Amino acid sequence: MVRPVPPAEEARGESHVMLQVVYGQTKNKAVADKLVGALKPSDMEGTLYIGYPVLASADEPISVDALLVSRQHGLVAFLFAGALPSDPQRWAHLGSDEDRVYFAINTYLSRHDSLRKGRALAFALNTLTLVPALPPKLPEGNTHFADVQSLTRTLQQFPPLEAEYEKPLNAALQRVSTLRPQKKRTAATSPNSRGGLLKRLEQEIANLDQWQKAAAIGSPEGPQRIRGIAGSGKTVVLALKAAYLHVQNPEWNIIVTFHTRSLYQQFTDLIRRFTFEHASDEPDWSRLRVMHSWGGSDREGVYSELADEVGITPRDFLSARNQFGRQNAFGGSCRELLVAVEAQRVKPLYDAVLIDEAQDLPEPFFRLIYHFTKDPKRIIWAYDELQNLSETTTPPPEDLFGKDAQGHPWIRLSNVPGQPQQDIILPVCYRNTPWALTLAHALGFGLSRSEGPVQHFDEPGLWEEVGYEVVSGVLEPGRDVVLKRRADASPAYFAELLDPKEAVSSIIFEDELEQAEWIAERVGVNLKQDQLEPDDILIVLPNALTAKRQAVAFMEALGRRGIDSHLAGVTGSRDQIFDKKSVALANIFRSKGNEAPCVYVANSQSCVAGYELITLRNTLFTAITRSRAWVTLCGVGSYMEKLSAEIDAVAKHGFTLRFRIPTAAELKKMRMIHRERTAAELARIDKAQKGLSEFLGAVQRGDLPIEALPPDLRSELAKVMTSLGGEADDI
Repeated sequence: MVRPVPPAEEARGESHVMLQVVYGQTKNKAVADKLVGALKPSDMEGTLYIGYPVLASADEPISVDALLVSRQHGLVAFLFAGALPSDPQRWAHLGSDEDRVYFAINTYLSRHDSLRKGRALAFALNTLTLVPALPPKLPEGNTHFADVQSLTRTLQQFPPLEAEYEKPLNAALQRVSTLRPQKKRTAATSPNSRGGLLKRLEQEIANLDQWQKAAAIGSPEGPQRIRGIAGSGKTVVLALKAAYLHVQNPEWNIIVTFHTRSLYQQFTDLIRRFTFEHASDEPDWSRLRVMHSWGGSDREGVYSELADEVGITPRDFLSARNQFGRQNAFGGSCRELLVAVEAQRVKPLYDAVLIDEAQDLPEPFFRLIYHFTKDPKRIIWAYDELQNLSETTTPPPEDLFGKDAQGHPWIRLSNVPGQPQQDIILPVCYRNTPWALTLAHALGFGLSRSEGPVQHFDEPGLWEEVGYEVVSGVLEPGRDVVLKRRADASPAYFAELLDPKEAVSSIIFEDELEQAEWIAERVGVNLKQDQLEPDDILIVLPNALTAKRQAVAFMEALGRRGIDSHLAGVTGSRDQIFDKKSVALANIFRSKGNEAPCVYVANSQSCVAGYELITLRNTLFTAITRSRAWVTLCGVGSYMEKLSAEIDAVAKHGFTLRFRIPTAAELKKMRMIHRERTAAELARIDKAQKGLSEFLGAVQRGDLPIEALPPDLRSELAKVMTSLGGEADDI
């Protein structure tokens, strides 16, 4: 399996003078490679975009062959001339092409106030045509021509870019300037209130980092995997990529799919904004479709469309649950369809498929996507393994998409220098504070549990790839280690504006009623004194099966304080979680893929112990990482006391992770103990627990003396006691 360059190494490289090359779609790769070869050896700092951006014009979108943004040479748009013009008229045409690109870029950038000085752009916009060789005499005019040999010399003519315009220019070119907040926050009159701090956080200019640029714009001829830490921008990256591919290839049939229904609105809004930035027009929604992985009675899904395509009636959830069980409802439905698909020759439908939340989708779904995607199989899937709420680790590509009759994987990934990357890790977390993310990893893995971890990466080195650094110890199985978030793995503004003690907190209650009243009271303070707005707040209910019942107490407590609230998907929209005038409550599945500045995790104790502990801990991780600024973990009883001890252990050591890395044998044992159980297994466990409880009760009452047990049963009990650390002599 391909191993990406560790982000820690790349980040260290980027701190020096470095030119990053981002490979978008290009029709002239040979010339692009020559351009890269000429610029890479220089000491230039900035970004060279190949085949990017796409700009609107009166006739049709204009794709820029290459665009350089550097501190030394400012903004330079390149045009590629595949052959040396043989007549003066053709040289004139090249000049006209430069003019066309110049005015398209100028028109687009001039829309941004932050890039203007007076009535013109605040920096020079230069165009340059790269030709195979220069003639003895260049044509007169404002056009710039260069070949590979003269390129560096020609660039020296262009003025540098002033530092104050670098971030807003990149934000505009990367289309992320549209992500700046739409909220005015007029009620946030105090700069030090939570609303005031949010206002300052949201005014930070967004730029794609080096990994996000490679993921959003990089367009390999084939599949691409994007692994991202929580809050690293996977959804934004996929929306950017979908819009870019759509504008570049308007005839393509592109699908964007996911498993959480509340992502519908988020993807639709993002793609619409990004497409308008490229083409000044609405997406062609018949060619670029946002679809749920399964679908429902009110919306078509990928599974239901594929079932219709092969003449099979798609299953709904009720039918699938009855046939395959609740936990395997979608997986069983996809496997059933896959058998039918593999028995016939199907015609591929899709030119590109982008999949978010891949960790929540079953293997048969990916194999269906493979069959229905045209060559060269442009399948882009993004995931964060720790947000998997069903315990199943996302398999490597060769297992996810399967193998041919000879045992060769249908899909292989490789990162080849000079080409778009096929395997990318996004290590920088923009959503969560470094303290919340560290705590989420500590609790999600169970690193501070007295009983030891619940789960861990197969490869310890992955800690560095997702933004941690070793403070002491060694990243090897069986060795102790201390880790902390790298400084460059979080934006600086978190540390500048927020206090760790307020950003992460926990509280224990006597009962659920006291918990509901306290959270409602705090929400009232958030809205009045803290100057937050209703859609800044999210109350997460971890247990999806009991959320509807538990929500009643919270909604009643909020109502008594004059605060409107709704339970997402029940008393609120199925496809949208937040409401500007109402505080949202949501179960963990509705919460996934969404975020809020202020999050309350209710009944956190339900994730501390029990069967399927990996799922429970992943639920806790996901709940914490919904927060953009402040998160409070609430719960009741002795299990919440245990969780608070884990939280305190992380905070006491300055939000570092201190643990012993499990060995391969220990990992195997964890997965066996804490694995997901079938309904039949859970029923047997429940029966055994009741029987054991009756047995112990009989022993304690004296109804069943230990001495009266058959010798073989006493021997087996002694073995169990010994394995649990008890005294076998007691039996």
